[in-house]
Amino acid sequence: METITLLLAGDVMLGRGIDQVMPQPVEPVLYESWVHDARDYVRLAERANGVIPAPVDMAYVWGDALAEMDRLAPAARIVNLETAVTRRGEPWPGKGIHYRMSPAHVGCLATARIDACSLANNHVLDWGAQGLDDTLATLHAAGVLTAGAGADLQQAQAPAVLALPCGSRLLLFALATPTCGVPSAWAAQAQRSGVAWLPRLDEASAQDLAHHVRQHRRAGDIAVVSLHWGENWVDAVPEQQRWFAHRLIDLGAADVVHGHSSHHPLPIEVHAGKLVLHGCGDLVNDYEGIGPHGRQRSDLGCLYGVTLDRANGRLVGLDIVPMQLRRFRLMLPQAAEREWLHRLLDEGCQALGTRIEASAQGHWRLGWG
Repeated sequence: METITLLLAGDVMLGRGIDQVMPQPVEPVLYESWVHDARDYVRLAERANGVIPAPVDMAYVWGDALAEMDRLAPAARIVNLETAVTRRGEPWPGKGIHYRMSPAHVGCLATARIDACSLANNHVLDWGAQGLDDTLATLHAAGVLTAGAGADLQQAQAPAVLALPCGSRLLLFALATPTCGVPSAWAAQAQRSGVAWLPRLDEASAQDLAHHVRQHRRAGDIAVVSLHWGENWVDAVPEQQRWFAHRLIDLGAADVVHGHSSHHPLPIEVHAGKLVLHGCGDLVNDYEGIGPHGRQRSDLGCLYGVTLDRANGRLVGLDIVPMQLRRFRLMLPQAAEREWLHRLLDEGCQALGTRIEASAQGHWRLGWG
């Protein structure tokens, strides 16, 4: 059996406080109800965990994650980039939170060798069409592929196409739903920039998406469908999301469903031999000074090393690397935090027919069947 390994992660939020500790930040002004200066998020994090040695270099935020990514040896690295990359534009009116990072900091993604970003999310248009134009131009100039947003509907719906070893390809399709706060006004149109918007999780939408994937897919391709969906801080995967993920697999639209939006990792499922990451959680954010929400906390995230059978896209193995943010830097978690996240994830996974097992490398592995 020939296999291929992918590195998937959830939300990478390099704006606001994270941007402020790098060398050339954007203006710190915010338009939130309670916080009006992005540097306040830096101060909150420092109050919780100690001084951040600003200005930091482009590798700083990744910390221990860089070595862990290398250890997984993925053929492609994919994240959901949840921020505009711009110094221009106007804040989207009536929106409570606006994320942006300086284009000068795009090297942060290059340092982690990120190959492609999903941009179909509820922050990529925080600074309007001009901000989206800058985001696309900056990422593409840096050699980072994008999916889920574009200058028009055709571009927003087009997959990112990554060449894989032995001539195969990875197709990354990305879409966003209204359930995670993406307004209909952000939907790309024939002559208007925006995101690939998925207004409903129903049979017609599943069939349409499957048809769209078939139009792009060639024999031997691996298809990843990246979905920004669902509310934050949920304790269980919504049944409609489970149903929709299953339909995408049954219709041949997805070998991997890459879900994100929840600020914490959600349980993992295997359906018909294919992987469903219902919610990857945040990987990078500036929430350190903000406490847990009920049973959930956003300082603990995961890297997902997904190994697939190249011939049919079926799941061969899933390595899960827990990470923790401290002083805006990813680190391997302490034992207590690691055990807490393991218990929470395993409890949810067992309800979906999977389990979280220890591995010889110190990572976790997914068990199923």
